[in-house]
Amino acid sequence: MKKKFTLEIADPCSENFDKMIPNSQGSFCSSCMKNVIDLSKKTNAEVAKFIAENKDKSICARLKTTQLKEEFVYNETSKINTLKYAAVAASVLLASNLSAQEKEAVKTEINCPKPNPYKVGKIAYNQTRNQEISLIIKGKLLEAKTNKSFDKEVYSNLMITFNNSQNPVKVNPKTGEFSIETKVLKDSKTIMVTITANDYYLSKEIAFDIKSAKNNVLIKNIIIDAEEFNRIYIAGGLGINYTR
Repeated sequence: MKKKFTLEIADPCSENFDKMIPNSQGSFCSSCMKNVIDLSKKTNAEVAKFIAENKDKSICARLKTTQLKEEFVYNETSKINTLKYAAVAASVLLASNLSAQEKEAVKTEINCPKPNPYKVGKIAYNQTRNQEISLIIKGKLLEAKTNKSFDKEVYSNLMITFNNSQNPVKVNPKTGEFSIETKVLKDSKTIMVTITANDYYLSKEIAFDIKSAKNNVLIKNIIIDAEEFNRIYIAGGLGINYTR
């Protein structure tokens, strides 16, 4: 019998998961003296299996916020049914093997022309109209309401990058200062900024004026409202809502 359910955390925990004591299943929280199970890196099938095995226990867990929107499914079968199905499967497999041995294999040969992976000719290329240039962007990452750097306890390990660069840099947790080299199009009017913290993520397009740069250095503060951040992880007492 298939069981369907969703998960919820009605009262999210404010404790920093990264400061808890790691163990084989997750981390131990010294504040509430409970083990927090890390389900955030498990597949839907693994989560469903874990819930099925621990459905009668009080669980404190860490999840991705996207997992709260998922519907999980697991099969609930008795041991008798499991043994019965295994016996039937074994008998079907045995009958299939005997039947296969009685039949003579038929050889089939198909001739297909091999594709030609090579082409010969002149190389043509299109030159990009917008010239890409390297630029160093310096400034501060500030919270819009306070005009100060973000709380380093809540938004720990803040990193910033521009235009989806593969090399984000760390933001100074005390001052909010950063300095990063990136590439931009010469006539670009906007730039994509991506900010990450341990539990938070934000990617947005902001106004950008390359004419303000001097000697390929642009001074620009990034001012963000804390409410713009998307929460990636959430922890707390786990609620299980069974659906039909």
